[in-house]
Amino acid sequence: MSLISKTPDSLMLGIAERVKMRRLEKGWTQNMLATKSGVSLASYRRFESLGEISLRSLVMLAFALDMTDEFETLFSSKTYQSIDDILKTGQVKQRKRGNRNG
Repeated sequence: MSLISKTPDSLMLGIAERVKMRRLEKGWTQNMLATKSGVSLASYRRFESLGEISLRSLVMLAFALDMTDEFETLFSSKTYQSIDDILKTGQVKQRKRGNRNG
């Protein structure tokens, strides 16, 4: 999927599809994963079909599927495109807060 065609909905559906694939690799039914994770079956079914789920429920699914490492790297560090980007980062003072107007 190209960066241009990514939308929040397509990203959520992609995550749901990968969770479904992991579930099927383990030979689990939707009900089995819902039970193991503590997520209601209705919530899990909605997730597989629409990609919608609370963050807490998504983390619970990750624990049940032994996929928590992926959360450790989410938003962890910036990737650089060039050495110039790295050098510029060292020159810019790191803000502790965001802008008030934006």
